[in-house]
Amino acid sequence: MDVRVLRYFLTVAREGSMTGAANYLHVTQPTLSRQLKDLEHELGKKLFIRSSHSIHLTDEGMLLKQRAEEIVNMVDKLEAEFRSMEETISGDVYIGCGETDAMKQIARAVRDLQLRYPNIRYHLYSGNEDEVTERLDKGLLDFGVLIQPADLSKYNYIKIPAMDIWGVVMRDDSPLAVKDTIRAADLINVPLICSRQAMKQTYFKNEFADWFGEDFDKLNVVTTYNLAYNAAIMVEEGIGYAITLDKIVNTSSDSNLCFRPLEPRLESGLNMVWKKHQVFSAAADMFLKEIQAKF
Repeated sequence: MDVRVLRYFLTVAREGSMTGAANYLHVTQPTLSRQLKDLEHELGKKLFIRSSHSIHLTDEGMLLKQRAEEIVNMVDKLEAEFRSMEETISGDVYIGCGETDAMKQIARAVRDLQLRYPNIRYHLYSGNEDEVTERLDKGLLDFGVLIQPADLSKYNYIKIPAMDIWGVVMRDDSPLAVKDTIRAADLINVPLICSRQAMKQTYFKNEFADWFGEDFDKLNVVTTYNLAYNAAIMVEEGIGYAITLDKIVNTSSDSNLCFRPLEPRLESGLNMVWKKHQVFSAAADMFLKEIQAKF
């Protein structure tokens, strides 16, 4: 299977028409059509549903699109790494992370390294633990920043010198906003917006359930989220109270939201992880050395 043909396929999927894709790729429409028919023949599956004005992906086409994007991204990353070997020290570093104020620690390392090696480029991918580790395991990321507790058995890791504080984001006019801290009893019978990671059958859920105690199963979870930005929008619209980390939602004076920490206090540490026996590019290796020196 030719990577060039996969790029053709992805362009057609994105443009939604053979004509638009051919114009974008600067190839003739018959050439493009023949390449894609050959691809369908090679895979033994129909990838497109063709109409007079547009093209839609079949279920098999959707699966190929997902896998082709991963393959093309990996090839681009590999080519960039080999190019960087010929230069002083340059290239790309791919970092996956959840929403956390501790990213300031990573940003400071990037800033200091950038002063010495301005040709290194950094690419951030935001997602929860499952999304970050999946891309890390596939080789699409060099490093991941995981909120504790997390399964670190497959990885080497460095502890980041920071702690995240859990609490509740709510509207300023909410009844609970008058409190300095929020206890478990305060959250019974109110609509809650919770992280999907916190609600999964994981060690963290056990920790979260321990904090709530016997009332955990009584919680009224009306919405789950994986990005706190979207959770904050739901809070603003009066959907409920968001259980989240401090400093990742705007609760400044120009916002109508506020944050109240949990009581007893619930904190999470963080680790930067990478695959065991990982072979790094020159840029990623230099970044790791900078992190090790700082942390």
